[in-house]
Amino acid sequence: MDYLIHQLIDKKSAQLIAERLLSNDSSWEDGKKTAGTHAAKSKNNLQLDRKSKLSLALSEKVINHLNTDPLIKSFAIPKKFHSLMFTKSAKQQGYGMHVDNPYMSTGRSDLSFTLFLSDQDSYKGGKLNIQTLQENKMIKLSAGEIIIYPSTSLHCVEKITEGERLVCVGWIESYIASNEERNFLFGLDAGAKGLLAKHGRSPELDLIFQAYSNLLRRLGD
Repeated sequence: MDYLIHQLIDKKSAQLIAERLLSNDSSWEDGKKTAGTHAAKSKNNLQLDRKSKLSLALSEKVINHLNTDPLIKSFAIPKKFHSLMFTKSAKQQGYGMHVDNPYMSTGRSDLSFTLFLSDQDSYKGGKLNIQTLQENKMIKLSAGEIIIYPSTSLHCVEKITEGERLVCVGWIESYIASNEERNFLFGLDAGAKGLLAKHGRSPELDLIFQAYSNLLRRLGD
């Protein structure tokens, strides 16, 4: 699995975050400020000042949810979540095709994520377009849903044609840098946990968990 879509927070909690963001008019700045030289040419949105009290408080809240979510921990094998920012895009704003910086001041970017905070019916356009070898995946999720995908992917955000799009974006430095190896481990972990839930503990299952742990130890950094 190259990407994960998951309900990280409930819709009401996402709406409360969106309301707090929209009530703050003083801490928004040009999104080009945090883009690389090439990406800045196609980035047209606003982002909340990362050092503002609101941004720090909301980032901590989102990270707490990420850190305690068992599915995300199994999929991402996170060493740390970093560089979170809240972005706002209005009519005719978007972000052209680009790839995320591999190394940021706060850590390596193995996985990127977008947590949708606006109700998907409150705006038009604004889909996250992730380019793969076979197709372009067009993603527009409900409030509170998150998508996590490899930072190696080319991606863009389509222009908004109506309404306003609020999201939280960020990056994950994983203990496993390789997407392929991380996907192998995720499948092994998910399968073992499924067997445990269905049949209970067994010596054979202990061997599977042992293999998983030792593979993680060998492949991790």
